[in-house]
Order: sequence, then structure tokens, then C-alpha cells
Amino acid sequence: MTGLPPLPPLPDEPEPGERGGERLQKVLARAGFGSRRVCEDLIAEGRVTVDGEVAVLGRRVDVAVDAVEVDGARIAVQEGLVHYLLNKPRGVVSTASDPAGRPTVVELVPGEPRVHPVGRLDSDTEGLLLLTNDGDLTHRLTHPSFGVEKEYLVEVSGVPSRGALRQLREGVELEDGLTAPARVSLTHPNLVRLTIHEGRNRQVRRMCEAVGHPVVRLVRTRIGPLSDRRLGPGEWRALTIGELRSLERAVAVRPPTPPSGATGPGPPDGPPGDDVPGEG
Repeated sequence: MTGLPPLPPLPDEPEPGERGGERLQKVLARAGFGSRRVCEDLIAEGRVTVDGEVAVLGRRVDVAVDAVEVDGARIAVQEGLVHYLLNKPRGVVSTASDPAGRPTVVELVPGEPRVHPVGRLDSDTEGLLLLTNDGDLTHRLTHPSFGVEKEYLVEVSGVPSRGALRQLREGVELEDGLTAPARVSLTHPNLVRLTIHEGRNRQVRRMCEAVGHPVVRLVRTRIGPLSDRRLGPGEWRALTIGELRSLERAVAVRPPTPPSGATGPGPPDGPPGDDVPGEG
């Protein structure tokens, strides 16, 4: 016996999810899923997972590293994330800067926080473009294996025949392989509505040229579930909570295999050349 007092017991090791962070229901409420009571119900119903595990009430999360999903769709939980929908005018390049001094898409939206375009449109292509600082959503929207649809209105030279339209629908042989089947309709003698789910460089222009009808004007009208006919050229707006949720659901499940011939776009801020390669 040394006469020393006994050592105090070691504290219990905290359970996973209890090491600081924020209460999960608070994070969900901030992300727009309703009141904290509503978010507690979502957790209690087993509809929320953190890093692949079904969450329980009282769970804490680190929004910087933990992957939070609701009904199988990963959601944006980090603070400070912004998501803008821009109607890109012709002549504007889809990069953060341009050595040639041409106007860029990031100059059309708020400068802080810094954002990047999700994918690219050629400088001569108009229409909808997403800009965000949400890296996870950007990856899912641009990776070819998720197959997010993009819809275009294409004014072409000449009047496409039924055979040309069928070729666009079934796949066009390009130098980088056969394109995946597309949805195609003729809305005017020389106006084609074309929906693809690949992201090859200048794909729409190359497809139309391959069937003998070069593009005169190209406008992207839809990205996945997003469209807005009221947004004028050069105008932008923040996504609504509902639109953000719909995007997250659109990329919730990765298809088993990538679309045929898909190569995927380059990084958002890749080096611009004489003409920045884009999807359209």
C-alpha cells in the first residue's frame, strides 16, 4: 500500500458521431428540410444516413467531412455553399479567367464566394449554365456515369431528313466513338430539340455536322430537372431549395455503367485555348 489515492476512472470512449460537430437535425433544418422537429422525424424514420450508416437522434456531424444523405440522395450541408443558374450569352467563355481578355461567366455572378462553372459551354453557345462552389455536386453533375440530361434547341443549316433525325437518335459515329442514343424532335423545319446525357467536347455541334446539318445557333434550355424560360441572356439567380433538392435526387444513384462512348468534361478551370471546348 502506497497511501496514494486511487486513479480516477478513464472516461468512456464517445460513440461514433458524438465527437463534437453539430446536431444532425440542426444541419438538416439549415439545409431546408423543415423545422428541427420535422428533421427529427426524418431521422427517427431511418431516412437519413451519415457516411453510409443510418443516423439516430442525437447524432452529431462534421459538415466539412461527413457525407449526409436523405432518402438516398447526398445533400449539401457545408455552410457558405452557393448555387447559381445563369443564362450564358453568346461570346462569353466558361472559365474563371481568360488570357485573351474575353468576358467570362464568373464575371456575371457575385464575386464572393468564388464559384466555378459546372461543365462548359462553347463561347458561341448560349443558355443555361450552373455555377457553384459545391465540389461534390459539381463532380456528380459532370461525371459521365451519372448521365445527367442536357437539352438543347439547335438551329441548323438546311432541313434535316427523317434519316438524319433517326441517326441522331440512334447514335452518330464521331472520331471519339459512337454517341449514346439521344432524344430528338423537329420543332421547325430547321430547328431541332436535342437531349443528350453525355459531356463530350462540342458534342452537339459535331453530331449535327456529322449528319450534314451544321449548327447555326445553339441554346441549352435544360440541365437535368432545371429550366427557366424567364431568365434573360446574362441574367442569373440562385437556385431555390426545391431545385437544389431535385438536382441532388437526379445524381443520387450512379448507373451501373457509363453511357456508351462518354469521356466526361475537363476540369472547370482548365487552360482556355482559342476557343474553350465545351459540351455544346
